[in-house]
Amino acid sequence: MSLAKGKILWIDDEIDRLKPHIILLRNRGYEVETASNGEDAIAMVAQKHYDLIFLDEMMVGISGLEALPKIKEKDPNTPVVMVTKSEAESVMEDAIGKKIDDYLTKPVNPAQILMACKKFLEANRIEEEQFTRDYLQGFNQISRQMLGPLSWTEWQSLYKNLVSYSMELDKHPDSGLTQTLADQWRQCNAEFSKFVEANYKDWIEYEDENYPLLSPDILDNYIYPILNNEPDTNLVFFVVDCMRYDQWLVIEEILKSSFASTTDLYSSILPTATPYARNAIFAGLFPSEIKHHYPQFWNVESNSEDHKQNAFEKDLVEAWVQRKRLNLKNKVNFVKIFDTDFGKKIEKDMPKLLQSQFTVVVLNAMDMIAHSRSDYAILKEIAPDESAYRSLTKSWFQHSSFLGMLKTIAKQPNTKVVITTDHGSIRCMRGVKVLGDRDTSTNLRYKFGKNVKADKRHAMQISDPRKYKLTAHGITVNNIIAKEDYYFVYPTDYHHYMNKYRDSFQHGGISLEEMIIPVIVLEPR
Repeated sequence: MSLAKGKILWIDDEIDRLKPHIILLRNRGYEVETASNGEDAIAMVAQKHYDLIFLDEMMVGISGLEALPKIKEKDPNTPVVMVTKSEAESVMEDAIGKKIDDYLTKPVNPAQILMACKKFLEANRIEEEQFTRDYLQGFNQISRQMLGPLSWTEWQSLYKNLVSYSMELDKHPDSGLTQTLADQWRQCNAEFSKFVEANYKDWIEYEDENYPLLSPDILDNYIYPILNNEPDTNLVFFVVDCMRYDQWLVIEEILKSSFASTTDLYSSILPTATPYARNAIFAGLFPSEIKHHYPQFWNVESNSEDHKQNAFEKDLVEAWVQRKRLNLKNKVNFVKIFDTDFGKKIEKDMPKLLQSQFTVVVLNAMDMIAHSRSDYAILKEIAPDESAYRSLTKSWFQHSSFLGMLKTIAKQPNTKVVITTDHGSIRCMRGVKVLGDRDTSTNLRYKFGKNVKADKRHAMQISDPRKYKLTAHGITVNNIIAKEDYYFVYPTDYHHYMNKYRDSFQHGGISLEEMIIPVIVLEPR
């Protein structure tokens, strides 16, 4: 007899009548023990762990409902299936209240019994086998796609599939497919980097329905139609710094009961870094255009701290409102949340903010999580890989002021929410040497400086930034942007910094995770 499928305890005061079912289960590979009363069953559970318990609701002596809490006290993790003659709602509610896991109505048939066993004892195996079949089929499809050129739309679809497989793999870590999927991610990012290098300049120069929306397009395509066409709708626009598509999917699952959501994907501009991409979102312009039209609001080339390079986002939004000739009922609310206490304050103030037609909220929490993971060993221990990083995102969101704000919004009539991000992040695993002078910028995924150089296989070289609608820093200054999961390391103390930044989440470069990012419209249910 095989014990691999699990140990079952069946408790019924008429257990002899159930012998055909018990024989069937034993023939199917389950180990089955029986008890004819609640007292014996409680004693058996105290001495041995069972993987599944069938419990008769009406028995002589201790009833099933009376035995249930005592069984759960002895072994709280064992699923219990109540078997009952009664279909009374009160009985079902009592059973659910006492933490029953499922119930069957007498007379039970073999199909019902087997289904319950498979649900509680074999579901993981069955799901894992199905996932393995689906992924291997998908793996072959993606491999075939890699043989030919892909359009932007096809890259979006491929990326969604990779994310879906990764999140499904989170549930089946023992499937043996972790390294296979990691290798496929790396292969796809190598091809995607070539695709971007070959096509990005066309994306920013020409309008074509086959090209992606870019950071400067978000306000015009998602914010303007609501503000212009729905004057009675109050709009809240959240920009969550450094939020990847997979992280959004984790958040979306939590919001399903409160909001109907529509998610699209667009491309961050290069470099995929906050000073460039987020300013571009709020201005509705590329970096070189911002500097040309609003030089007073552009200080990205300065040596100021990173957050000061985005100091004029509110001014850029207000300038966009003026350019679009939007006649708003009141001024734009613009809020930046850098710490938990201020986030809680804004959560409390949200009803007041919702009295305005247009509110913008910038959230830096995810970016802080990404950078803190590099700085604090305990966070790297908590989130050692992509799966745990998604889990950390879920834990943060469930306890965040962001969720509190959205819950408040969900109760308000005539309100819509648009959520997006400036860029994603990638787990950097490979370093590449970079050469540059002492004035070269310090970013790990992109650099600008005099004659700054890196291996062209691993970095996109931009000798004339103006052709990419970036600002020119000087005649001899050029840009390099890291591809795939590479990060830049100087020859000095090369091995020290190589080890320091290996396995850290970074942004600024070219990868699926950094560039293909979500924009979401939420409507309260």
